Amino acid sequence: MGNPYRVGIVGLGNISGQYLSTFAGASSVTITAVADLDADRARMVADSLPGAAVLSVDELVSSPDVDVVLNLTIPAAHREIALAAIAAGKDVYGEKPLAVTLEDGRGIIERAATAGTRVGSAPDTVLGTGIQTARSAIERGLIGGPIAASAVMMTPGHELWHPRPAFYYQPGGGPLLDMGPYYVSALVQLLGPVKSVTGASSALRPHRTVATGEFAGQTIDVEVRTHVTGVLEHESGVLSTVTMSFDSAATASSHLEVHGEEGTLIVPDPNMFDGEVLRHAVQGGGWTPVPVEAGYVDASRGVGLIDFMAASAGRPARASGEFALHVLDIMTTLLRSADLGRALQLSTSAVVPALVPLRPAEEWRSSL
Repeated sequence: MGNPYRVGIVGLGNISGQYLSTFAGASSVTITAVADLDADRARMVADSLPGAAVLSVDELVSSPDVDVVLNLTIPAAHREIALAAIAAGKDVYGEKPLAVTLEDGRGIIERAATAGTRVGSAPDTVLGTGIQTARSAIERGLIGGPIAASAVMMTPGHELWHPRPAFYYQPGGGPLLDMGPYYVSALVQLLGPVKSVTGASSALRPHRTVATGEFAGQTIDVEVRTHVTGVLEHESGVLSTVTMSFDSAATASSHLEVHGEEGTLIVPDPNMFDGEVLRHAVQGGGWTPVPVEAGYVDASRGVGLIDFMAASAGRPARASGEFALHVLDIMTTLLRSADLGRALQLSTSAVVPALVPLRPAEEWRSSL
């Protein structure tokens, strides 16, 4: 495997631009091939990437010029692309969630283990200075032993800004599977794996109207629950409450809060890489900032893939498929708990990856 690492991208939708921006400044990565259902879009992207070929998906996953397949397709296609890449002997790194169902996610991990290939998965936002600084603060006892946490994401729905929002309201979408990976991944990073969940859910209305783009005015059917709430019982005994919604106008709640015996942390938006961590001690004194002390500095989407490529037997990838499988288990089991009306045990666990030491941008962008 050479340096730079050769990446083939499948799916060139909205999120791909952020990955391409990250890789443009990273000497450890080169894009050798792209594939998309929209041939014109694929050619336009390839024209901006010297040496990148426009290929079909089958050609890309079997290309000898591709070391890892970066899967940026919609969630419903994650399993198909991942399995094709694994069958071709490629490593694969995908957008969140790992798959639409736990069974599909488990199949990806098992197939890769059999084939001797590796799987990585977003979100990698948890590797930035925001979540990693909060984790460092918790681990060094800044709030004492953690007792509880809350995660809140309340929006009116993606149809107000996304030009093609239909898939957010189809199986594999909804607020929990779409935005939940950021929040749940952060909770597992901060507080460890989860052993059981209790959930409840609802849907505000059966249809949504697209507000922007070429499909503006089009009505789409809602096939998923658009408001999900629940309690996660971590293996450590900490209880986290989660509320994910596409049915709210707004909220003034913190994205994440962690409460401990000696204080509380406000943790920044887990959909972002940085942000200020604030601490309030039991003794009072108001909210005070926690100095940045861990994480990839000035990170952006794709840093998880760079970390994945730099991993070794001695230091496993932080944005690993196994970690993503546990997050998927938490979310899908929470939805099933909401349907059944009772607490459910999880069938997976996870090893929380090593804390990211504070790493300047110029360092991680050139590392491999």
